[in-house]
Amino acid sequence: MLSRNPNNAKIWLSYGHALSATGRVQESITAYRRSIGLAPNLGEAYWSLANLKTFRFEARELDEMRARLQRTDLGEEDRFHFHFALGKALEDAAEYAGSFEHYAEGNRLRRAAVSYEPDETDALVQRSKELFSREFFARRAGFGSRAPDPIFVVGLPRSGSTLIEQILASHSQVEGTMELQNVINMSRELSGRKFYDEPSRYPQALADLSAEQCRELGERYLDETRIQRKSARPFFVDKMPNNWVHSGFIHLILPNAKVVDARRHPMACCFSGYKQHFARGQHFSYSLEEIGRYYRRYVELMAHMDQALPGKIHRVFYEDMIEDTEKEVRRLLEYCGLPFEEACLRFYATERAVRTASAYQVRKPIFREGLDQWRHFDAWLDPLKEALGPVLPAYPNVPEV
Repeated sequence: MLSRNPNNAKIWLSYGHALSATGRVQESITAYRRSIGLAPNLGEAYWSLANLKTFRFEARELDEMRARLQRTDLGEEDRFHFHFALGKALEDAAEYAGSFEHYAEGNRLRRAAVSYEPDETDALVQRSKELFSREFFARRAGFGSRAPDPIFVVGLPRSGSTLIEQILASHSQVEGTMELQNVINMSRELSGRKFYDEPSRYPQALADLSAEQCRELGERYLDETRIQRKSARPFFVDKMPNNWVHSGFIHLILPNAKVVDARRHPMACCFSGYKQHFARGQHFSYSLEEIGRYYRRYVELMAHMDQALPGKIHRVFYEDMIEDTEKEVRRLLEYCGLPFEEACLRFYATERAVRTASAYQVRKPIFREGLDQWRHFDAWLDPLKEALGPVLPAYPNVPEV
């Protein structure tokens, strides 16, 4: 495509994304800078450089970004990308007050452009707690497809889920895929909604499904995701973090699948998500109050599912994985019914495409730098702390219901 369109900035941008996903970081930097040279107002190209996490801007690039933000003809999408990029650049320079100002403005602009209703998440969690119980699942023993193939990694973005995926994908029996939309798409169909403002029948509609219908849904998931499997490995990872809210549905249609809950300290996880501009989805992450509220509901529902499905969900705390990697890797593999393999400890050497914000980080050995980065911004994070409520002081445990 570039040979036919050598001056198309967005093709250079897409090429940079592909190079980054496959670990060719220096080449991706060249592609992103070529994109900037062709379209200096393209904020996404600057953000893509910042999103490599280890990249550091030159002083002239910082000046150029600031100058672009002064332009009156700059589009809103380019504007918030510049703010996120400058937030990262100033954080790297330990200019935390200025960094937070840019993060806050980028999030404000992005939040104004997306549709998200926190009450919807609250209501979905409440409906799920009302439906899913030990009795509900006991009455449906034997429902669903018996295939053990999928390993679902759920939680919040920036929780260490990509690290877990990379560790699993380093095993000879497990294939890494990507963040798959299939479970979310099926849940939307079952909701019975034709328009967003209509009431949802999900997950209550699951109570009406027969054993055969649950089996068919499980088989449909396996059929739809087969295109993502490029090897003959018997197991594969579906790393869609938002599937935490569908953990009951997953068990109903795929009772032999594994569900791994990736959990990270609420302040570290939520602020890391707040700093991140996501290409799509994760609309809860552009407000400190909303991301804290979302994390709180996640903890609430997962605690309920631990009661409804005791021992079914395996939890990995990011901090524990950092402190004693081999112990946590062995626990993870044992839960998945897999023999230990040394390659899982050398996950950073595994060659595969990684299409998340942690793409470059999971190609390095375990590092501790991300544990307390949020503390540099502590002075501005009171809204997040208030939204987290009792979840924050209770971590890694959960508050009493």
